[in-house]
Amino acid sequence: MSESFFRFVLKHKILVILLTVAVSLMMGSGVQHLRFNNDYRMFFSEENPQLKAFEMLQNTYTKNDNVLFVIEPQDGKVFTRENLTAVTELTKEAWQIPYSIRVDSITNFQHTYAEGDDLIVEDLVLDPASLNDEELATKQQIATNDPLLRNRLISPTAHTTGVNVTVQLPGKKLTEVPEVAAKVKQMAKNLEASYPDIKVHLTGMVIMNNAFPTASQDDMKSLYPIMFGAVILVLVLMLRSIPGTISTLIIILLMIIATMGLTGWLGIKMSPPTTTVPIVIMTLAIADCVHILVNFLHFMREGEAKYQAMMESLRINLQPIFLTTLTTAIGFLSLNFSDAPPFRDLGNMAAMGVVLAFLLSITFLPAMMMLLPVKALSGDTMGSLAMVRFAEFVIRNKKQLLWGMGILILFLIVQIPSNRLDDRFVEYFDETIDFRQDTDFATDNLTGIYLIEYSLESGETGGISDPDFLRKVDGFAQWYRQQPHVLHVNTITDIMKRLNRNMHADDDSWYRLPEQRDLSAQYLLLYEFSLPFGLDLNNQINVKKSATRFTVTLESISTQQLLQIEEDAQQWLLENAPEMRSDGASPSVMFAHIGSRNIIAMLKGTTTALIIISLILVVALRSLRIGGISLIPNLVPMGMAFGLWGLTVGEVGLALSVVSGMTLGIVVDDTVHFLSKYLRARREKNMSGEDAVRYAFSTVGTALWVTSLVLMVGFGILAFSHFQLNAGMGLLTAITLGLALVADFLFLPPLLIYFGGKKP
Repeated sequence: MSESFFRFVLKHKILVILLTVAVSLMMGSGVQHLRFNNDYRMFFSEENPQLKAFEMLQNTYTKNDNVLFVIEPQDGKVFTRENLTAVTELTKEAWQIPYSIRVDSITNFQHTYAEGDDLIVEDLVLDPASLNDEELATKQQIATNDPLLRNRLISPTAHTTGVNVTVQLPGKKLTEVPEVAAKVKQMAKNLEASYPDIKVHLTGMVIMNNAFPTASQDDMKSLYPIMFGAVILVLVLMLRSIPGTISTLIIILLMIIATMGLTGWLGIKMSPPTTTVPIVIMTLAIADCVHILVNFLHFMREGEAKYQAMMESLRINLQPIFLTTLTTAIGFLSLNFSDAPPFRDLGNMAAMGVVLAFLLSITFLPAMMMLLPVKALSGDTMGSLAMVRFAEFVIRNKKQLLWGMGILILFLIVQIPSNRLDDRFVEYFDETIDFRQDTDFATDNLTGIYLIEYSLESGETGGISDPDFLRKVDGFAQWYRQQPHVLHVNTITDIMKRLNRNMHADDDSWYRLPEQRDLSAQYLLLYEFSLPFGLDLNNQINVKKSATRFTVTLESISTQQLLQIEEDAQQWLLENAPEMRSDGASPSVMFAHIGSRNIIAMLKGTTTALIIISLILVVALRSLRIGGISLIPNLVPMGMAFGLWGLTVGEVGLALSVVSGMTLGIVVDDTVHFLSKYLRARREKNMSGEDAVRYAFSTVGTALWVTSLVLMVGFGILAFSHFQLNAGMGLLTAITLGLALVADFLFLPPLLIYFGGKKP
């Protein structure tokens, strides 16, 4: 049946070419529906418990997606008339930012003080231009000493300040984030133009969201051309066939167009991980083409006519290419076990691309090679001669290689525990990205964007005025302020203390919590009535006044440090206020958990894929023994790679957690091709184990190292990505593929010679 199909393809080459191009372009028309996702929540599935906790907290209070303008006066003094005027203007203009619901700065901070029996609530800075030097010094002292402002909106030395804009995105359009980002960037630019001695840095969750598509588009501009150049170079050098190189490049283009089009039709949103798909499938498509072309050119060099050479190449390659397509697709589909939806999308898109590459390589490629003039260079290529010599080396040293490789594999695998989990989402972006630079500046000079938030429950309506509850909340705040890496604690108790002092003629000795519930409730009510529109306390207390929001701002710390602080906080609550106990929630907490959650999920996915792939290999290879042996070179590369990573880098996170599932299907390719040629030699040509190894090396060795080189180059180029998730994933995948080739060339042949059996 397959022979009839291939005869049809070769006979009706122009029809096949036109049909494949037309179908590919039809699929590709879905590109018009492609959209970029620009919300960090895309990394979390709907069932993620940390996401649910965070959304519950945001539903109770207000959302805290924000933009933080960090103002850096060149003279290092925020409290000058000119610089405060700039902050005041920015504060007013910030209300015009789309979807903004609140603006906080040192100038509109609701300062309170007593005037006789009255409580005065007003902006800390009303008219900067009218302030004299003494008044400026007083304002600075108030701001830098207020716990609600220090390390949040003003640095302790008053050299940097911030304007924080809370934004409530409706979530109905993908243009919302770019709309806000464009507005704030223009505002920052205008401010710098009006006040040349001020530099503005932009950070916050909205800016981070906008950085995702920006980083992806930067990668597309810089990495794709490099990849195409590298692919052309490798193909020209290895195939030494211009028609073969041209046909392969056209297949790559058609496959990418069709895959991205199908992605658009299916409504899959693009994200930083999925922007790597063209590079991933490009390398995989090359593998199929190289196997067919290498054998095709080899048969032509041996004197076969073009038609017969292609028929023979298709005949001996159909099963292994089909098998590798199947196993590679299964490997990528195992990413559907991932807890992060973008990696599920990556797996599904890559699986589609792999299948399309297979279809094009058995239809478009043979038809093109029949159409184009092909001249096989006479004599063996340097690659095939090298493979013959290499096969002799392996057979001559099979015992030493078996032991040597075994020891090396064990040594690397025992290094796996050296890896530790770490997912610092700010460091997902490298230092060339503006968001990373500005966030690092903000963390070093003002405040951080790593938060842990709690909703502390009193257990009754109006309970936040209970003195006992307030004392426990204050105790929690004092404990947190003593912890390392904590920059700021935002708590309602600081407001209550200030109000109590105000109501006692601003006597500092009364800067403490009220001791009567009625008094606390009256202070709070009086204060709330005095606050202007937009600056109320809805972001800190719930409607029933039974719970309060408690926010801790941290430095950019590691996952382990953040989880340790949260664990210690839970222990404090358990020992001192068990009734208030609440899990910490925030994007920082969500990212801190996602690495371990994803590793557990991907262990299940990889194990499932491994079982399915192993069963397929046993059936396809018709040998339980060879199927069992194939498990070793399929598994050890991942163990070796993670061991080597533990020795050299030592940190794994979200991106690296999917490498095992992604590489499993690719790693199997080399093993399948080598084993299929080995078994063909044993069964059809009745060769001994050693001669079968020689045959496998001579027929498929060159194609294997060429395709492995292309794959390593392809994934290695991802290491230059500005998005560190892609960079780490690409680098570890390239290492895994390199080690897979080492295992297939140096470990699998001795295994087959010693344990392959007499009649596999």
